[in-house]
Amino acid sequence: MQRTDFLVIGSGIAGLTYALKTAKHFPEKKITVITKTQADETNTKYAQGGIAGVWDEVNDSFEKHIEDTLIAGDGLCNRHIVEIVVKEGPERIREIIDYGASFDKDATGEYSLGMEGGHSEHRILHHKDVTGKEMERALLEQLQVCKNIELINHCFVLDIITQHHLGFLVTKSTLDITCYGVYVLNLQNNKIEKILADITVLASGGCGQAYRTTTNPKIATGDGIAMVYRAKGRIENMEFIQFHPTALYEPGVSPSFLITEAVRGDGGILRNKDGDAFMEKYDVRKDLAPRDIVARAIDSEMKRTGTEHVYLDCRHMDQEKFIHHFPNIYEKCKSIGINVMEQMIPVAPAAHYSCGGIKTDEFARTSIMNLYACGECASTGLHGANRLASNSLLEAMVFAHRAYLDAVNELETKKIFLHKEIQVPDWNAKGTSDPKEMILITQSLKELQQIMSDYVGIVRTDVRLQRAMKRLDLLYEETEALYKSTRVSPQLCELRNLISVGYLIVKGAEFRKESRGLHFNTDHPQKSELLQNIIL
Repeated sequence: MQRTDFLVIGSGIAGLTYALKTAKHFPEKKITVITKTQADETNTKYAQGGIAGVWDEVNDSFEKHIEDTLIAGDGLCNRHIVEIVVKEGPERIREIIDYGASFDKDATGEYSLGMEGGHSEHRILHHKDVTGKEMERALLEQLQVCKNIELINHCFVLDIITQHHLGFLVTKSTLDITCYGVYVLNLQNNKIEKILADITVLASGGCGQAYRTTTNPKIATGDGIAMVYRAKGRIENMEFIQFHPTALYEPGVSPSFLITEAVRGDGGILRNKDGDAFMEKYDVRKDLAPRDIVARAIDSEMKRTGTEHVYLDCRHMDQEKFIHHFPNIYEKCKSIGINVMEQMIPVAPAAHYSCGGIKTDEFARTSIMNLYACGECASTGLHGANRLASNSLLEAMVFAHRAYLDAVNELETKKIFLHKEIQVPDWNAKGTSDPKEMILITQSLKELQQIMSDYVGIVRTDVRLQRAMKRLDLLYEETEALYKSTRVSPQLCELRNLISVGYLIVKGAEFRKESRGLHFNTDHPQKSELLQNIIL
């Protein structure tokens, strides 16, 4: 058993920002950061486009950024939260610049601000087409300076420890559900251990692996969301899964390589198989419409023409500027035989971002005491029914900072040290044995991804959702039986978590009898006058 003052689950931008701030404020306390693979293998690493923030005070303003975010969110954003993120965002960006993150500048030495879909002004700071990777690098370097931060790689979190594990009955109506830490599977010695903490922060990322085609890395299996749901915490708006309109079309390749929205911001044009620019048929903003509109337009064109992809035309763009701004995209396309200056890039939508997740308040507090959530696993109220491009890295830093501020207040005013007062039992593996056939896990994962992609994708119907739920119910029963009789493994636990995430997406979609933002149901094509968040 380990004891720590602050436990951070996840090493993306949200988790690392929180860990650094807490470590510097409490040099005498221990901060433990755990990640299930390497520290830099996160969704943050794969964020290409950039981070949105009001930087040009002459042409841009907080009100413009707020309004763009509200429009993209299609009526479900919490305006108070939007104002917090937009107004506090520039200060958080300055902090990461102070940490050493480098953003591209123009010939005059000013920051080069990009344009992306849904934005009314140029406000995207970027580092070529690897912005997230650059920000992750700067944070990890800062982490090495803090001697009171312990970073544990290859450590898989199994469950949040609450009163349930102490023998008490816990339901969703229990008002004082409290997090005491987590059970983890140490992948280096294959032992299940306990880590107890005064404060636990979930920064565990998204759930793109619930779908067959996704831009998310293999680790994005919705672990944090599933664990909070099992612990009777509140989850909301899971039906709003954002499909990035332009993932590179490579049959059988997973995860899909992302073609950042910034390419369209710089002038890239979407064309169908006949070479026709089609976005003007769907939205007056054409190729710079918000992602939900562009993804549905591409889906419509693919179904109309019977093709598996459309094209992104960059042939008219300045070659030197393209290579400077998008070197990785240029080299990736070149590696598969596509010269973007002479050939169009085949693209198709792919699952990209979860706009819902663990319900939090303005200080990243969840419905479970002493448990915070920030980053993609959280539902803060910023994104509503659809995330505005490049708002995610901003949100992660703002709420990591706010969670840090609240944790400081909790410890300095209430002096809580819960992990010194309780006795947590060891993990109970009695009656389990090693798995005899891994195909029981791998095949179920394929079935899950196919169910979600075919029935709960960009366009949905009531019948598809009903079929998805029936098939998920069967997968759930089979997997739970396997879980109860088999020693835990990351593969089995990720499957179990993804089935829970799939259930939450489908259940939220069934409850929402309208089409709004990322949720489009042809049986309910109109928007409801009743604006509501679906809380599960």
